[in-house]
Amino acid sequence: MAALVYTNIFTDDIDRLADFYSSLFGLEEIVESKSPIFRGFLTGGSSLGFSGPGAYDLLGLTPQVATGDRVLQTFDVDNEDQVRGLTDKAEALGATIVKEPFATYYGWFQSVLRDPDGNAFRINFRGAPA
Repeated sequence: MAALVYTNIFTDDIDRLADFYSSLFGLEEIVESKSPIFRGFLTGGSSLGFSGPGAYDLLGLTPQVATGDRVLQTFDVDNEDQVRGLTDKAEALGATIVKEPFATYYGWFQSVLRDPDGNAFRINFRGAPA
């Protein structure tokens, strides 16, 4: 099985977005990879990167121009209180709450937000072990 080791978010302001997520979740920066067009952070089993516009040329990509959500990041936490607390903290840091913390039909507890760039993400508790 393949393992997801990195996910990147393209942004015009890598410092603003990197600082938002690292402040919200207390992420540890991978300082060896920091550059004018990239910042990366450890997130547990994978890493989260923020790529500036210069990364498009480096990777041979062109920016997407279609509107609408294409990616949804989900960050797991240890309990429902953390979902609530981090949702409030995210809003204070500049996120927009799309859906207040709620219980899902599949037994998880989560909130849905948009970061300062408008990217959708969830703060999620998978529920108590069976």
